[in-house]
Amino acid sequence: MNPAASPRPLGPPDTRLFTFGCGYSAGHFVSGLPVEEVMGVTTRSLDKAKGFAARGLQPFLFDGTGPGEGIEAALAETTHLLVSIAPGEEGDPVLRQYGELIGSGMPDLQWIGYLSTVGVYGDHGGAWVDETTPLRPISKRSRERVEAEADWLLLARRRRVPLSILRLSGIYGPGRNTFENLKAGKARRLVKPGQVFNRIHVEDIAGALRLLAARRENAIVNVTDDEPAPPQDVVTHAAAIGGFDLPPEVDFDSADLTPMARSFYGENKRVGNARLKSLGYEFFFPTFREGLAVLKP
Repeated sequence: MNPAASPRPLGPPDTRLFTFGCGYSAGHFVSGLPVEEVMGVTTRSLDKAKGFAARGLQPFLFDGTGPGEGIEAALAETTHLLVSIAPGEEGDPVLRQYGELIGSGMPDLQWIGYLSTVGVYGDHGGAWVDETTPLRPISKRSRERVEAEADWLLLARRRRVPLSILRLSGIYGPGRNTFENLKAGKARRLVKPGQVFNRIHVEDIAGALRLLAARRENAIVNVTDDEPAPPQDVVTHAAAIGGFDLPPEVDFDSADLTPMARSFYGENKRVGNARLKSLGYEFFFPTFREGLAVLKP
């Protein structure tokens, strides 16, 4: 499938998707579907809601602090539910506001998708991990993800509905990639010996979601590329193929980083994607090289 192809139906004519949190990743998935298959999308922003409406989508305002107007009625007709909102200290906002309805009051519900993160695995000193690896999250945000995953798994089991949990690695794509950082003069070649990261192109997130949703898979899958690589290597490659000056190397220990940026480097692992491939998924962009090649300015 060409990731740039025109929208294709996800399923039969009665397929109706509702998406909580239609941001960068979920938005790419939704944009590949006919608008008539999309029951609705949520956003926190009135301006973004107007943008969705201009594209023929039904937007709903939802910030997690209370129910959103019209959402309950839309969920009552939903067959496929996608959740792409991060949890917080008080748990998952979708479950907090709509857990009871999703658990028993959506008569047509056939599948739930939940976008999570490979951060749930924590640090493994550069070793390979897969979906059977015990979860030992380090950061607060990753611990909240583990709790949210467990809550969605419990709901899905009680409801007896298939649930796909997609654990995503570092997301990149149009408008969000190393070339953008190079153009803005913000790219750095941070060097921490032995450090690697996996990445995933946003179109492969959309592709994996399409496969899992269409087949109503009940699975936890890592959605990640084939080649975990040192971050400085990605910057070097992008600079070379994009014609940019190569930023100097910066030692990680002496680098001026925000606490959040530094925390990402506290987790070092190689994430395997064999389970997703075993379900029949073929990557558009197996490594950062193929992904950057199509994004090259």
